[in-house]
Amino acid sequence: MAKKWRQHGCFMLTVTRLEQQKKNPLRVNVYLDGEFAFGISRAAAPWLAEGNQLSQQKIIDLQDKDHFEGAYQRAINFLSYRVRSEKEIRQNLTKKEVPEDVIVRVLDRLRGASLVNDREFASQWVDNRVRFKPRGKRALSSELFQKGINNEIIEDALSELDEEKLAYECARSKINKYTGLEEKTFQKKLSGLLTRRGFPYHITKDVVGSLWKEIEKES
Repeated sequence: MAKKWRQHGCFMLTVTRLEQQKKNPLRVNVYLDGEFAFGISRAAAPWLAEGNQLSQQKIIDLQDKDHFEGAYQRAINFLSYRVRSEKEIRQNLTKKEVPEDVIVRVLDRLRGASLVNDREFASQWVDNRVRFKPRGKRALSSELFQKGINNEIIEDALSELDEEKLAYECARSKINKYTGLEEKTFQKKLSGLLTRRGFPYHITKDVVGSLWKEIEKES
């Protein structure tokens, strides 16, 4: 970056050239008084044109807005793959070395646009697990906690979960793998599956016992 504009203090500088960047056509290089000064996105300053007069403070404000818009677009792109928690977005932006104050502003804007909501995230996370990879409350609670969801929201998201029904459906869907086994081996393997999925002992015991009885009746 040219240093000339920094040395002008409160003097006004003239935009003498706007040059579209080759690698990113949505950004332009800004030349002040004939020298390159900084790059900026079109979105951050759509009004910027050759001949504009800029003070040093205005330049600082433009660069601040550019940093914010860049971070916001990174967050939007991150959200385009799936719903995210606030913690996930914060971690992603931190990895990109986005300053904390900018992250706070990005999250505020995302909340205002209803693009991030930890309560909705928790609900969707549980629904997705129930449909595609059943987990017990203990396992789901741990997953949500790791995503930065607070205890109150976790409790609400899991409050209506029928853990016994879920454990039964989970075990039933895998039962063909264990048909033909002796009772103890059957119980050990199926119990291990449900335990790894975070279901409590008393539910695991009841479900495995019920399924063994079903198998005996069917055979």
